[in-house]
Amino acid sequence: MGGGSNSKSNPTSNTIYTRTTTKNPYVTSTTDNSGTRTELNDGTAYKSIYDYANANMYDLLNEYRNPTLDTATNRALMQHYTDTLNKQSKEALENNIINPLAKRNMIRSSQAENLYNNLAKSMNESISNYSADLLMNSQSNAGNMINLLMNAYLQGHNAVNGNQALSLQTSAGNASTSGTNKTSGFSYGM
Repeated sequence: MGGGSNSKSNPTSNTIYTRTTTKNPYVTSTTDNSGTRTELNDGTAYKSIYDYANANMYDLLNEYRNPTLDTATNRALMQHYTDTLNKQSKEALENNIINPLAKRNMIRSSQAENLYNNLAKSMNESISNYSADLLMNSQSNAGNMINLLMNAYLQGHNAVNGNQALSLQTSAGNASTSGTNKTSGFSYGM
């Protein structure tokens, strides 16, 4: 038996993308035959949000899952509350009760000491209540922060997607094609 060969030529074309750079105030995209590379521009709000979210999301999620008073924000709020409460309570007690009674010789030192002790007890209760409220609100505050941050993060993501699409569209519009012949076929024999 004999054998034969049959082959034919199929033309194919390759698209050659022109290197295209597309910029807006927030994003720069570059498209070529290797694809599209997009970066957020330095010094922009989107870049700052992107960097902050990536650097702090673990801590924010941990704060959300495990609320604690031992965060920078909660420590600052507690310190401010305590300082303000101490100052205002002491001034109110001295100016409104102790000093006026002392000027009239109507209070003994033991009575003043009792008033200060009662004030300290009342202040401790106020601080304890404030701590409980602060801890209860901590998870909600962390959740709100995550929500705001992710919304802003996604706005940057949308800017990236839009700019990439525009860069790819512009590059495709400037593309050219090159034709080549590719041989395909079959052979048989025995």
